[in-house]
Amino acid sequence: MSRARDTTTSAVAASPAYGKRSVDIHPPVYYKRKIFDAECSAYRGTFAVDFVVPPYTESDPTLPPRTTHFSDEEMGKVGSDDGKPMLVTLHGLTGGSHEAYLRHLLHALYTEGWEACVVNARGCARSKITSEVFFNARATWDVRQLVKWLRNTFPNRPLFAIGYSLGGCILVNVRSITDSQAAPIHHLVGRSLALQRTWLGLNAYSKSMARNLKGLFELHIKQLSKNQCLDVDKIRAVKYLHEFDRELQGPTWGYPTEGAYYRDASSCDSLLAVRVPLFAIHAQNDPIAVAEAIPYQEFQQNPYAVLCMTSSGGHLGWFESPLSGGSGRWFAKTTAQFFKTVAGTLDLTRCQAERRKRLEGPEDLPRGDASFDPMRRKRGLETA
Repeated sequence: MSRARDTTTSAVAASPAYGKRSVDIHPPVYYKRKIFDAECSAYRGTFAVDFVVPPYTESDPTLPPRTTHFSDEEMGKVGSDDGKPMLVTLHGLTGGSHEAYLRHLLHALYTEGWEACVVNARGCARSKITSEVFFNARATWDVRQLVKWLRNTFPNRPLFAIGYSLGGCILVNVRSITDSQAAPIHHLVGRSLALQRTWLGLNAYSKSMARNLKGLFELHIKQLSKNQCLDVDKIRAVKYLHEFDRELQGPTWGYPTEGAYYRDASSCDSLLAVRVPLFAIHAQNDPIAVAEAIPYQEFQQNPYAVLCMTSSGGHLGWFESPLSGGSGRWFAKTTAQFFKTVAGTLDLTRCQAERRKRLEGPEDLPRGDASFDPMRRKRGLETA
């Protein structure tokens, strides 16, 4: 699932290099960054995770606003036996922890005693790419490693997760490693075809997303050009999102076409394997995650999943009207209420025990003589 850069509402302008800035009218969220060394050999390198912390005064010009690295002394104090709920956040395409849309929810929950962090896709939010591998919609390995680290570092904290746009696709593909999830879900093939069908979809949204991706590619060209499978000139010549995926994601991961990549990375089948409470919000007028690509039947088949459809809201919008007294994002209040309700009413100890049982054994899905595995993938890197 992809998203265009939010140039009108984000506190930081669209340039991946943060060359332009505007007045920040959104909730301030402060972060400390930890760099992880990837454990997955197929997805080698490093990735950055930003943890929400109390406000501070120091700054780092090499990072987004209100973000600095953990010091060695601060990292030595990380870890706790407390039972605070913790939210793991996955941002949209070419986004990061600085994005306005995710800060609304983080601010709301953090001020009520929750802990939270944001997994930055490699190369995003001024993180470095330290291998020749770019992020993609099938890249679940960083999230899996983070969740494993969180469960060891904060063993008593129930974990919740939210994914926005592309991050929602990745989150559902991770399946049930957290106690509750909020994520949009749609078929990447349907989204791609819908974007190409109209002049606005192709020349506004698809071209904008391709431009943002190419900007990130150029920022990290020194590392990414080491990938012998890539043709740098072809990547620089692309105009649209599907062309970028064809020239970069396909060669990097062995997909012959962008369609093969989209089919393999889509989270529609993964939805059937989710066994924790999942709340998905979609707007019918979303120009990118189009309504026709939503897996309605899969939602109906899974009693753990709830789909909320709104008539308007656009792509990661849902702005409240000042005329009705609103000043924020409707979805942030709605998802915050969902997470707080789950945290306050669900037997998370039982959920965690059931999750461990599922991870150790086969799924408790109805089986006939012919079985369907919703987590089957053609690109077999899950255990790499």
